Formats: sequence, C-alpha cells, structure tokens
Amino acid sequence: MRQVLLVFIGGGFGSALRFLVGKFLNNPETGIPYGTFLANILGSLLIGILLGLAAKNNSLSENHMALLATGFCGGFTTFSTFAYENHLFLKSGDFMSFAIYTIASFVLGFLAVFLGIFLIK
Repeated sequence: MRQVLLVFIGGGFGSALRFLVGKFLNNPETGIPYGTFLANILGSLLIGILLGLAAKNNSLSENHMALLATGFCGGFTTFSTFAYENHLFLKSGDFMSFAIYTIASFVLGFLAVFLGIFLIK
C-alpha cells in the first residue's frame, strides 16, 4: 500500500510540472508542442539516470523507484498527450510536423534513457 501512495504522490508532482512546462512552452499559434516534447525527453533522461543509479550500486530502494521512476517520471512524461498532438497534426494535414515530432520524440527519448544510464556508469 505504501508504494501505491508513493506512486500517487510522485505522479501528482510529475503531472503538475508537466502541466506547467506545457503551459509555458507549447505554442498555441503554431501548434508545435515544445513543452510535451521537452517533458518527454527530460523524463526519459531522468529515468535513465534513476535506472543507472539503481543498477550501479543498489542505492535506490523499491520505494524510491516507485516515487521517482514510476510516479514522478510516469506523471511527467505523457504518451497520451503525445498521441493526441500527433492526431492533431494528421487531422490538419501537417504530415511534416507529424513525422518530425514522432521520429524526434522516439529517437531522442531512447537516446536520453541511454545517456542517463551512461552518465551514471
């Protein structure tokens, strides 16, 4: 039950921070979701760092991982918003933005996780 509460707390903080990042960085005039993109890449980097720390010296307990990785990173990053924003690109016929946003998000997201792990090792 403790871990459920930790995920809840971490997820709340992560979601609130993602909301603020999106509010300040998403561009309603162009429709380019800079905030969502940044949140997803930073969240990927952070989870890579957390996984690297957990693997390197077992310094993070299951409770730490529940709070930080599952909770905070899970709340901070967002696949559903990413999918919705891509839907908007397709609906408006902006296939170039759709392709760039999708490819950049996946490639940089994976690279950020690997970089986080690499930085800790």
